[in-house]
Amino acid sequence: MSLKNKLNRLKPHIKSGIDKPKAEPVKAEQTPEIPFLDVWEQEQVSPFYFDGQYCLVREVSYPLDHQHGHYKFGDLLEAVSLWNNEQTNHPLSAVGHSPADLVFFDTETTGLGGGTGNTIFLLGHASISSDSVRLKQHILPNPGAEVALYQSFLMNADYTTLVTYNGKAFDWPQVKTRHTLVRDHVPKLPSFGHFDLYHAARRLWKHKIERMKLSIVEQEILGLERKDDIPGFLAPMIYFDFLERKNPEGLLGVIKHNETDILSLLTLYTHLTFQILGRNKTQTSRETYEVGRWFSYLGESDKAKEAFTGLLEGRNEEAVSAKHALAFEHKKNKEWHKAVALWEESAAKGTKTQRKEACIELAKHFEHREKKLELALKYCQLAQELHQEEKKCNKKRHDFYPGARKKNSQDFTKRISRASAKFAKINWFYARFRQ
Repeated sequence: MSLKNKLNRLKPHIKSGIDKPKAEPVKAEQTPEIPFLDVWEQEQVSPFYFDGQYCLVREVSYPLDHQHGHYKFGDLLEAVSLWNNEQTNHPLSAVGHSPADLVFFDTETTGLGGGTGNTIFLLGHASISSDSVRLKQHILPNPGAEVALYQSFLMNADYTTLVTYNGKAFDWPQVKTRHTLVRDHVPKLPSFGHFDLYHAARRLWKHKIERMKLSIVEQEILGLERKDDIPGFLAPMIYFDFLERKNPEGLLGVIKHNETDILSLLTLYTHLTFQILGRNKTQTSRETYEVGRWFSYLGESDKAKEAFTGLLEGRNEEAVSAKHALAFEHKKNKEWHKAVALWEESAAKGTKTQRKEACIELAKHFEHREKKLELALKYCQLAQELHQEEKKCNKKRHDFYPGARKKNSQDFTKRISRASAKFAKINWFYARFRQ
């Protein structure tokens, strides 16, 4: 907004005893000339004017039968329907929402750091309707046009629930920072829910993907391989080149990169939903196990049991891990008979850590509930042996936690001493009784 316009807006609010002539109407400012407008228009980009500034807005749509990786966009409708039918308590649950409420959102910035020195030059979002997916991108043509950029982004804002990839930690905090600089001239930021798919992807696939970049998840999980894609780290340099030369040729590649990111969020949300709710028939044993662990962490014991139980018939590592985890779900519900049977199996066949945990639980159970002190002593001594072996195998790791190492050793010593004393006392009474 020009200084002249700001002053004219203030004139009606200035009071004095002297009658002043009425202010002349503000003349419309000349429409800024847009370099390479014909190139922009070929890419479905049009200008948005506001207070003497302009930004660029690109709008495209896709039919619901468009294939993106393993899924069609229309599968998102089924995913949202599943959540509403299941009524499952989960961070990604769309219960109470319609498919149109989900807004898939991503940004492109001039850097990865925080603070006001990092500018957002592209805000992109997509939502689904009954017949198509509509994608809209707001482009900053120069650093002085942020008022127009955020006006175009917020003037019809209906962002009920944002779906992002690491957006809670990066994208939306950046939007809030930049909005603070222009908040007197544009609408307020809306309040909304937030689904961050980055954390969900880490939970399910960190065992097979070392770097959880969205492009890698696309390739490894979603069956999508980008062609001629511009790497995200080049986006700032390309944008700075665009500011200097005004030619959008390179920036159009960044815009396409952003579009693919957003569309992949639709596919990823659909896939995660089908994984979590058991709709995916190609789900691996490890993925099922991780879903069960997630439900266990959330306190959804019935759903955790359902996931773990589906793995019990196998003979692989996940089957043993599922039995071990299922035992703790039975413990929560005081189903001791079922828990003990599973702990006995994981004490024999699990990893060293699982065996140690199972032995500790069995020692506690036989000492305090069944009063079988000989078995309690046996499992406590076995747990201590496993702990010593674990210390040797992971000496470097344990050196960072001397307090925890000492506490574990003290706990075993105390438990063995107590069980041994109880066992000796009972044997003494038996001996006296026989006399």
